[in-house]
Amino acid sequence: MATDSFLRLDTLIGNGALAGRRVFMRADFNVPLAADGGIADDSRIRATLPGIHACLDAGAALAITSHLGRPQEGALTAADSLAAVAAHLSALLGRPVPLVKDWIDGDFEFADGEVVVLENCRGNRGEKADDPQLAARIARWVEVYVNEAFGTAHRRECTLHALALAAPMACAGPLLSAELDALGTALAAPARPLVAIVGGSKVSTKLAILESLANKVDLLEVGGGIANTFIAARGHGIGKSLAEPDLADAARRVEQRLAARGARLWLPQDVVVADRFAADAWTAVRNIDRLSDGDMILDIGPASAAQLAAELADAGTIVWNGPLGVFELEPFAAGTRALAEAIAASAGYSIAGGGDTLAAIAAFGVGEQIDYISTGGGAFLEFLEGRELPAVTALRARARPNSRRINPVPAFEHEPQFN
Repeated sequence: MATDSFLRLDTLIGNGALAGRRVFMRADFNVPLAADGGIADDSRIRATLPGIHACLDAGAALAITSHLGRPQEGALTAADSLAAVAAHLSALLGRPVPLVKDWIDGDFEFADGEVVVLENCRGNRGEKADDPQLAARIARWVEVYVNEAFGTAHRRECTLHALALAAPMACAGPLLSAELDALGTALAAPARPLVAIVGGSKVSTKLAILESLANKVDLLEVGGGIANTFIAARGHGIGKSLAEPDLADAARRVEQRLAARGARLWLPQDVVVADRFAADAWTAVRNIDRLSDGDMILDIGPASAAQLAAELADAGTIVWNGPLGVFELEPFAAGTRALAEAIAASAGYSIAGGGDTLAAIAAFGVGEQIDYISTGGGAFLEFLEGRELPAVTALRARARPNSRRINPVPAFEHEPQFN
C-alpha cells in the first residue's frame, strides 16, 4: 500500500484547514473496564492523545466517538456507555469532556478548541450495516473527518467507511498514519532479508497469513501449535501435541511456495515436551525426530532458540505475530523469551502485532526495543493477509484527484487550498 495515497491530518493542519471547523474523529476506545466501572487499561486512549491535541491546538471543535463492546443497535445500556471513557479522557486532558448521547443530527453545542465524546456509535441503527443514509445525516454537520481507529479499520461500518466517503473532507490521523507507514515499511518496501515469525495454536486461523507471507518473505519461521502441523507434514511423529492433520497438505503447499521463490521455512529442530499441559508437568528436551507417543510439544528447545537468534541477527526487516510456545507457563516460556530478546537485539526494522504477541512483549520487557508495535489486532492480521482494509480504502478513494464524496452535503464556504 502506498503510504502517500491518503490525506493526513498534519497536512490539513499545515494548511490551516482545521481552524474553526467541526471535526469528527473516529477513535478506538474499545477498552477493558474495571470492576468499579473505570478504565482498566487506557493504552488505546493514550495512543489517541497526539491526534486530539493536534486538532485542539489547531483551533478545531472536536467530537470523538468509538464503539465499546457489542451493544444492540438502538438499545444502549449503561454497560455500553462511553461515560467512563469521557471521564478518563477529561482527566488525561485536564479539561472538561462532556458526553453527548444523541448526536447523529448534530443537535449539540461544542466550540472551537473544545472536545466532546459522542456516545457509543454502535448504538446507532445502521452503524454495523455501513448505512449511507446514516452517514449522510452525520455528514451534514461534520466538516472534517479524521480516522484514528486502525484497530477496527478492517470493519466496513458507518463511522469507519461510509462517513469517510460522505464527509466534506476525510483524512488519517497520526496514529492511523503511523500504523500504515510501519506496515508499508515492513511489507511494501522492506529491507532484506525479510523475516516473518508466525506463532499460535492453529494453522487454520493463520493459513491466509502464511499463504500471503509465503509470496513475500525470505524466511518464514513458524512456532507453537502451527509448527506442530508443519513438523507432522514433514513426516515426523508429534506424540499427543496439538496439531491439525487435515491441514498437512496446506502446510506442504506453503513450504513448496517458499522453496519455489528461493525462500525458506524455519522449523524448530529441538523442542520442549511435557506429559501434560501444566506448570508442574514433567518436561524434557527432544529432537523432533525422537518424540514418543506420550510427548506434548509446548515450546521450542534451546538449540532452536539459539539458531533462531542467529537468523534474526542478520534480518533487514522482522514481522512478528504469535508466540512460539505456552509462554504463560514458566517451563515453556524460554522459546518466546529468546525470540523477543533476539528481535529486540536485531538491527533490522521490527514490527509486532496481535494480542498474544503484545502480551509476550510486555511479559519480557522488550517494548522499547521493538521499532513499531501495532495497536490493531484484527486489522494487523488482515493487513498481513494482504486484504484491503475498508476504512483505508475509503480514505484512499477520497484522496484521489477530483474525487467526490457520497451523498454530498453543504460543506466549506471556501474550500481550503493545498500545496
